[in-house]
Amino acid sequence: MDDATRTRIEAATYRRLIEHLMNDRPDAQNIDMMNLAGFCRNCLSRWYGEAAAKEGIEMSKEESREIVYGMPYDAWRAKNQREATPEQLKAFDTAFEQNVGPRKD
Repeated sequence: MDDATRTRIEAATYRRLIEHLMNDRPDAQNIDMMNLAGFCRNCLSRWYGEAAAKEGIEMSKEESREIVYGMPYDAWRAKNQREATPEQLKAFDTAFEQNVGPRKD
């Protein structure tokens, strides 16, 4: 497979992942994704911004989030995000400590 074809396939796969997370499964909470997989929609938006920066494109956190979420982040949160339960927060803290170390907040 040549590089251009691989890039097109990778881009299509990324777009399908975003479509799935935003349209098919907006009920999948970011905290649950973090606890299970170690990444969430916010990570995707951060990675998007980092990739843009490598191409010389400056992008704010809000701009990259709007690209990933398909709307302003606060609007998506108001529509889809639920308050984290104590169990979710505990699982997040445990996963964070295992993967990163003690939280400093």
